[in-house]
Amino acid sequence: MTELVDNQILPANEHYAAEHGNDKKPMPPARKFAVVTCMDARLDPARFLGLEEGDAHVIRNAGGIVTDDALRSLVISHNLLGTEEVLVIGHTDCGMLTFKDEDVQAQLDTDIVLHAFPNLEDRIRESVRTVSESPLLPDAVSGFVYEVETGRLRPVA
Repeated sequence: MTELVDNQILPANEHYAAEHGNDKKPMPPARKFAVVTCMDARLDPARFLGLEEGDAHVIRNAGGIVTDDALRSLVISHNLLGTEEVLVIGHTDCGMLTFKDEDVQAQLDTDIVLHAFPNLEDRIRESVRTVSESPLLPDAVSGFVYEVETGRLRPVA
């Protein structure tokens, strides 16, 4: 184990477990929605959406993009666990706006697709469209920009 794990992660988990008790929440999310958002450490979806444990599925990746893997999770969330709505949430000051896939691929000598994008709102609209065009997902899908500067959500038409 690393020093981080030994000195910070495991003690924090022990504190959490001591307060957690024997909570038997059902597997399906209580509020019946799923969120796709960015992995950025400045975003805490539970806090800015007013969520408690068990309320919603939160799928995170770089950019908050509905990739094939996010789509797979949404299909499971909707069809097997009863979610009825999807929120796609991008954010201001996103790192995915700061580079091009080709540049990083060349630098790292890889062909991994990173899904960088030049326009935040267009990227959100594209992810919303991906969800809405899937016959395996609910029709209720909305896109938002989370403003890291204010903590507010702004709808994307």
